[in-house]
Amino acid sequence: MGMLSPLPMRDGVGATRLHVPLTGEWPTVAAYMIDRFFHLDPERLLMRFDRGDIVSRDGRPLTRHTPLGAEEFVWYYREPPEERDIPFAIEVLHQDADLIVIDKPHFLPTTPGGKFVQNSALVRLRNLLDIPELTPIHRLDRATAGLLMFSARPATRGAYQLMFENREVQKTYEAVSARPAGWDQDAGRFPLVYRNHIVKPRAQLCVEVVPDREPNAETLIEIQDVDESVVHTLLRPHSGKMHQLRVHLAAIGLGILHDRFYPELLPETPDDFDRPLQLLARELRFVDPVSGVTREFATRRSLAFAPGAPERAGANARAGANARAGANAVSDA
Repeated sequence: MGMLSPLPMRDGVGATRLHVPLTGEWPTVAAYMIDRFFHLDPERLLMRFDRGDIVSRDGRPLTRHTPLGAEEFVWYYREPPEERDIPFAIEVLHQDADLIVIDKPHFLPTTPGGKFVQNSALVRLRNLLDIPELTPIHRLDRATAGLLMFSARPATRGAYQLMFENREVQKTYEAVSARPAGWDQDAGRFPLVYRNHIVKPRAQLCVEVVPDREPNAETLIEIQDVDESVVHTLLRPHSGKMHQLRVHLAAIGLGILHDRFYPELLPETPDDFDRPLQLLARELRFVDPVSGVTREFATRRSLAFAPGAPERAGANARAGANARAGANAVSDA
């Protein structure tokens, strides 16, 4: 069991624990933290000690003079970053004592990190429902919208997580890709099972494909609809590797519209809320490990660039599809 924090949740975010060496060149705990977090303003860090914001395991505030070796662990709240608001709401589709299912919008990360803390699904949901114990059972990329499940109780969390580890959850996604030049929808290619071996190197944004290793990622790809500009696919992953669906569609020449990672990593730019990644977690189906009941959930969201989507996206959708078509045709060659 993990070490319990002496500090409660604050605005949906838990305190951070830091291991402090018991011996070393630093005369005080504060001196160690100033050296450890050299990118922070030392005086602002000392002021946090003066305010009593950095505490021991039993919750006692430490001072800037607390000697090194007095405490092995300290707790504190991270200073929140300045966040750009993500102007899309989460929708709670299901809630019971053990399980919560939401419809996550595009651009919202599952968990806090980096530039996004309050603008994460986990923190928003903790604040909305006032359930500090909430924890995601699985994850969606920040760019992906759709169904996301959370555990509400530590006592049953492991049972739900085990479903994903054992691949007992049937997942269906949908995606919209630019139609490559000369693409023949009647070529008999689909439905298609695509497999490869995906690894995620540390400190790297994109995953890598290792061609000579046993496949560890598998997706069934089916055609949902096609028009003159886009291809709308249904995706049924058998595994859950990072960026799996994005990599598999890019590999067959159907890179997802507005994907800035695959088939080519593009320079980082501010979010364009009019051009979300056209990938949606559409359906989840499983036997509930707690109740034994078969659960089925479906998103209420849709992909704005899909064939037949409302005309509010029309002109922009076609322009975006045409702009990407050339790039996808090259990657398919």
